[in-house]
Amino acid sequence: MAENMKRRYIPMAERSLYRRLEDVVGCKWSAGVVAALAEGVRRPGALERYIPGISKKILNERLRKLLAYDLIVRNEFPGRIRHVEYALTPMGRRLARVIRQLRALNERHCVRIAARKEASK
Repeated sequence: MAENMKRRYIPMAERSLYRRLEDVVGCKWSAGVVAALAEGVRRPGALERYIPGISKKILNERLRKLLAYDLIVRNEFPGRIRHVEYALTPMGRRLARVIRQLRALNERHCVRIAARKEASK
């Protein structure tokens, strides 16, 4: 398609990609879970404490979703005291970098808005 021609709609295949993206990171909790895992928080209880306001139910839903999209892996450690840990896959680490970039962009944007509001007083 020529660059100067505008599309009238988003093709179905592209819409499906956007929907998948929304399904993965559209939830307000997913970015926090990915960011926490990128920071080295691995165990479910630690994730729950690390992410303010997340419930155990929501955390488990997000972990299942991220597992389904192959963004994280679940490791079970047997023994007298069994436990589970989660870690980012290579694609999950790439997503974590994008989330950090979006967070930095948002932070710069908020600073500009605050400065504009302050200047208009």
